[in-house]
Amino acid sequence: QVQLQESGPGLVKPSQALSLTCTVSGGSITTNYYYWSWIRQPPGKGLEWMGAIGYSGSTVYSPSLKSRTSISRDTSKNQFTLQLRSVTPEDTAVYYCAREAPVNFSYRYLEVWGQGTLVTVSS
Repeated sequence: QVQLQESGPGLVKPSQALSLTCTVSGGSITTNYYYWSWIRQPPGKGLEWMGAIGYSGSTVYSPSLKSRTSISRDTSKNQFTLQLRSVTPEDTAVYYCAREAPVNFSYRYLEVWGQGTLVTVSS
C-alpha cells in the first residue's frame, strides 16, 4: 500500500548542492518504528546506503558521506528530503528513497523502494 516517489532536478553543477524529495503515500513517516532512507547507485557500480531519518526525526548517515549529507522531513507534507553538498561528477547516480522496517532491536531491512531518479553532476 505504501508508495514512495523521488523528485528533484536531474542535473546539478559541480560544487553545488543536490536536493531531492521523497513523497510518501499510503503511510505516515511518523509511524513507529519505520526509518526512511536514501540509497544511490552510480553507473556500473553497486548500491550505496547514504542515510536515514527515523519516525521520531532522528538521523543516521553513512560515515563516508556524513560531512556532506543532511536528511530532513516535513511531516505536514509526508515528505523527507536529501541534501548532498559540494557535489562532484562522482556523485552521479540513480538515487532511491526507501522505507526501512525493523527486524529486531539491532537490524532493519529496506522493505519498500521508490522507482529511483537519475541525477547527473556535470558542468
